[in-house]
Amino acid sequence: MKATWNDTVIAQSDDIVTVEGNAYFPEASLNKAFIVPSSHTSGCPWKGTANYYSLSVEGKTNENAVWYYAEPKTAAAEIKGRVAFWKGVKVA
Repeated sequence: MKATWNDTVIAQSDDIVTVEGNAYFPEASLNKAFIVPSSHTSGCPWKGTANYYSLSVEGKTNENAVWYYAEPKTAAAEIKGRVAFWKGVKVA
């Protein structure tokens, strides 16, 4: 699978875990050249606290378009070390 935004591949991997319809890619598959740290967080009752990255591609920014759970709760242990996408990032 590939995650693309602004006609650029952000991540690519055959090792995908799907949770609640979201494809979680290994964090190592991210193209770090396009990743910008974010201080944004959100909470999920069964997964824990989500952290975010923003994307920066060709002068365009997509704020908080990548999320991950640095320390997921036990029920979501399978997504530790993985990232998922939204906000217009195409995953196919």
